[in-house]
Amino acid sequence: MGCGAQLQTDRPNQAGYIPAAALAKQQAAGGETLYCQRCFRLRHYNEITDVPVDDNKFTQLLNELGKVDALIVNVVDVFDFAGSVIPGLHRFVGHNPVILVGNKADILPHSVKRRRVTDWLRRQASIQGLRPVAIQLVSAQLGWQVPELLALIEKERRGRDVYFVGTTNTGKSTLINAIIKQEAGIQDLVTTSRFPGTTLDRIEIPLDDGQQLIDTPGIIQPAQMAHLLSANDLKIVSPQKEMRPRTFQLQPGQTLFLGGLGRMDFTDGPAGSFTVYVDNQLTVHRTKQTNADAFWEKHRGELLTPPSQAELSAMPAQKRYDFTPGERSDVVIAGLGWINVPARAVLAMYAPAGIGVSMRASLIGS
Repeated sequence: MGCGAQLQTDRPNQAGYIPAAALAKQQAAGGETLYCQRCFRLRHYNEITDVPVDDNKFTQLLNELGKVDALIVNVVDVFDFAGSVIPGLHRFVGHNPVILVGNKADILPHSVKRRRVTDWLRRQASIQGLRPVAIQLVSAQLGWQVPELLALIEKERRGRDVYFVGTTNTGKSTLINAIIKQEAGIQDLVTTSRFPGTTLDRIEIPLDDGQQLIDTPGIIQPAQMAHLLSANDLKIVSPQKEMRPRTFQLQPGQTLFLGGLGRMDFTDGPAGSFTVYVDNQLTVHRTKQTNADAFWEKHRGELLTPPSQAELSAMPAQKRYDFTPGERSDVVIAGLGWINVPARAVLAMYAPAGIGVSMRASLIGS
């Protein structure tokens, strides 16, 4: 039940492994819900075991969506929409209705208006060719708006199965656990963690009317920041509680470093306030642009972390992106956060190659 993998006792390094003695003991005790060794270690020791994953299985599950009559619940991470969107999802779902769920809304500062986030998600979904029948913000971790989502699902599913889909690290399985806890009082039925790829195969959970709620494995999106970082580094860039905005008064010719992963050069334009929205643990360092290159080379992996010194060689090279917003805007580094910048600021942004960097209308506002 934990990760969806088929249980087996023969191959310790493969998905679904459980020692034969442990399996016999659980069965003798009358256990109906059995967990593999990998899930056990995740649940009790927060340790992840790498197992071979067949990417074709994920593609097969996506191809299934258009062949069934079901409601699709697409879970995205409001903190990392670019990294959590499934490219071409509208082609996979066929004529099935889609509810778009923006998870982790609890990490957004209160100054970020939820209505603006919902409007932004709708625009982004439209760009992807997706026309959701509804959009719902939730916090799976806190259970916020989960009852509202349940009511929405019940309204739209009309006696059909419900498929939950999303990329890795969107909190999809955590959301399903929150739903199960509310409806059945069962705690943590599905194994969850902050590590990408915890769910390995589909998990079918029966509904009262004979239909099923189906948790599918997170689709691997290589452009996610999570796939570049170690477990320890991931804790520093993935917010678990409300972000505290950090505001800097900058003059042209100044630079902000976001740990050792991102960089913003303010090259020209009127002086103004720049507000950084990243995990509260991530170091944000200001320096002069003239010293920035040397400072980066000297301190990245030490003062500027993550990544750690040991992981620098595996990081992609930094890629530059240029922006000059016409109005106050957010410049976003996918999976790392964003900086709210003033109009007419001439900016050079840097992030690891392959990680999306974009600009959007400011989420702060009435």
